[in-house]
Amino acid sequence: MALSTPSKFGASSAAGLTERITNGKRDVKGRVVEWLLLATLGVTLLILVALIVNLLDRAWPVLNGRFGDFLSSGLDASNAQEAGVWQAIRGTLTLAIIVIVVSFPLGIACAVYLEEYASRSRLARLIRINVRNLAGVPSIVYGILGLTIFVKFAGGITGGRTVIAGGLTLSVLVLPVVVITASEALRAVPRSIREGAMGVGATQWETVRSHVLPSAAPGILTGTMLALSRAAGEAAPLLLVGGITGLLRTGNLSLWEQITDGGFTSMPVAIFSYARQTGADFQAVTAAASLILLVLVVVINGLAIWLRNRFERNW
Repeated sequence: MALSTPSKFGASSAAGLTERITNGKRDVKGRVVEWLLLATLGVTLLILVALIVNLLDRAWPVLNGRFGDFLSSGLDASNAQEAGVWQAIRGTLTLAIIVIVVSFPLGIACAVYLEEYASRSRLARLIRINVRNLAGVPSIVYGILGLTIFVKFAGGITGGRTVIAGGLTLSVLVLPVVVITASEALRAVPRSIREGAMGVGATQWETVRSHVLPSAAPGILTGTMLALSRAAGEAAPLLLVGGITGLLRTGNLSLWEQITDGGFTSMPVAIFSYARQTGADFQAVTAAASLILLVLVVVINGLAIWLRNRFERNW
């Protein structure tokens, strides 16, 4: 006589329980909802595939003819045959480094304070409400804020319309997202982890540093990477704080001089600049730049998924 495996026994028990609860009736509404969700997923994937195919078709003259030269050439909105994205890629990476250095430590520290130290105080509730409201503010408003504070008020420190001002503006833009995602990751850590650490004599900071933060690392890393991908795709704030949309020449300036002496761009700003031009050549250049930005964002999101799976823990 064959023995029933635990999986078969569990499946039959679940099926019997479901049948008893529903009196043997088919869950028609559940099936309808399931098919609607599946159809929504299919439409979303179809739109994404159509977007990628359209970009590939429009960008093919550039990708097939001068892909290497396009990647290595600088920003030029006057000649499509010499236009490239190298300066935009370098500017995006520089902005990303500033965002990582400024917003990630501040956002995680704020989340640790709100979840581990402030508890349920009135001040903590007020801060949480304001942070969530700030996460929904349009990016153009942050651009005005960056223009007022980092370009005009603190221009002596940032150098005015420089990549530093742009990076600080993007840091403020994604800071609420980092705080919210880090707070949710910290809140998801079981309370027993904290109680166990404190039960053996650990201080609150030792508990947070050695137990809570490592346990929340997957969620924190995922949130920060997604915030970084958002910063990489923003154009409006950078246009207000001095992003170059025309010909960008750096001459013999060193990297530090380029950072502090003004004149910077990024992938979204370059795409905006090329899209303003007329002619089929610039349409192909715009599509090629958009495709490269899409690949960059996908890589960042893929890194977020890898980090989440790498550090994920099951409780």
